[in-house]
Amino acid sequence: MWGINLSRQSGVPIKRQIYEAFKQRMMIGNLEEGEAMPSTRELASALLVSRSTVCEAYDMLLAEGFIIAHQGAPTRVAPGLRVDISFEQKPRRKARSEKKYAADFQTGQPDLREFPRFSFEQCLKRAAAELSLSSFGYSGACGSLPLREEIAAYLYRSRGIKADSQDIFITAGATHALHVCAALFREQSREILIEDPCHAGMLKTFMYKGFTPIPVPVDESGMQTDNLKNRRGCPVYVTPSHQFPLGGVMTAPRRAEIIRCARRNENYIIEDDYDSEFRYQGEPIAPLYAMDPQRVIYVGTFSKVLYPALRIGYVILPRLLQKRWIQLRTCTDVQNPVFEQAALTDFLQTRRLDRHIQKMRKIYGNRRQILLESLGDAFGDTWRPWGDAAGLHIAVQFDGLRFDESVETICREQGVRISSVARYCIEKGCHEDKLLLGYGHLNHTEIVNGVRLLCIAMCGYLPQI
Repeated sequence: MWGINLSRQSGVPIKRQIYEAFKQRMMIGNLEEGEAMPSTRELASALLVSRSTVCEAYDMLLAEGFIIAHQGAPTRVAPGLRVDISFEQKPRRKARSEKKYAADFQTGQPDLREFPRFSFEQCLKRAAAELSLSSFGYSGACGSLPLREEIAAYLYRSRGIKADSQDIFITAGATHALHVCAALFREQSREILIEDPCHAGMLKTFMYKGFTPIPVPVDESGMQTDNLKNRRGCPVYVTPSHQFPLGGVMTAPRRAEIIRCARRNENYIIEDDYDSEFRYQGEPIAPLYAMDPQRVIYVGTFSKVLYPALRIGYVILPRLLQKRWIQLRTCTDVQNPVFEQAALTDFLQTRRLDRHIQKMRKIYGNRRQILLESLGDAFGDTWRPWGDAAGLHIAVQFDGLRFDESVETICREQGVRISSVARYCIEKGCHEDKLLLGYGHLNHTEIVNGVRLLCIAMCGYLPQI
């Protein structure tokens, strides 16, 4: 009856199937306004269901205003329900499964196989068992105070950064921190001075917030500060401890110059310290923040040292910006999840993070050396590495060659994922002779075999090698 076909195996309650069937017919005009509905007894008999089931379906239609019922009169279709469906929805695209590569040199990937899962699970279980009931409410935009205190202690013992826990604010990773930073400065400037080349995701974050990037060239010593433009109030984004993607460390004279420029133009510097824990030669690089805590916003994350899905990062903020930061954070996502914050606090307090970083520093350092040796075996003296001995990737220069998207495509078709440095450049035509090779997530065998496959792929396209 009424073209209603019920499915008793679908898992959808019968009353909802009846409700949906009538609702659909009303919206496309098959049931016109004012038309009488069948009686509940009549419809129940025709559909072989109980009358109470039909009554419940009618109650749903009545509650949402699809039908009008008056005592002693037939129930009728309400006016104004028809929706003109003059277009066809495009079919959903099937989600593409991630391609498996025989050699995957993607950058920024920590080795999750080495993550101390059992140890961190213990911290999570302890947090769930011991958190006070008050912790289950809103804790505020600053983040957990115990976590902020542990981060302050960790930064002091690992990098010599002296920061008050009250100046540290928890974020949902570095990207989230940059979103809030962009909102902080949007009223005073719509431009941002930014390294060129730089991380594409960071660049898009600022552009999506309405900023116009002002590129500042980068060489082996980081941002070329003599090219800084005198733009008053314009924030500066920089990765001085391990420039992404070229890997250089900003020299002391350039650090002094960028601080002088920020003071002169009343600019703030956004210092992204994304992976400086993994430095394989010498002591950790002192951050710009140490030179001027009131001009530098220091951004850190646990994505590389633990795992990306943790989504916990932090900023050290100049005090003049803290009130506005809290307002912006409160109006977006309020706070980070409480259990992960408590677990990370425990992980820091017990020095488990310190021990994990020490272990991974040795592992990644060995992998870097294996990669360099494999490149030497495969390519001879036709290449040279760029940047400092740090991080989870290296930039490799091949003099006289040019890498673009077509080279990347050909390599990927042969099962090798690489990235050219040129794709990270704002002003095109620079650094076209360099490739980026991520190695942190690859073991010894994967690196050796990956370089061999890369050599085969490149030799097929670039006979000069």
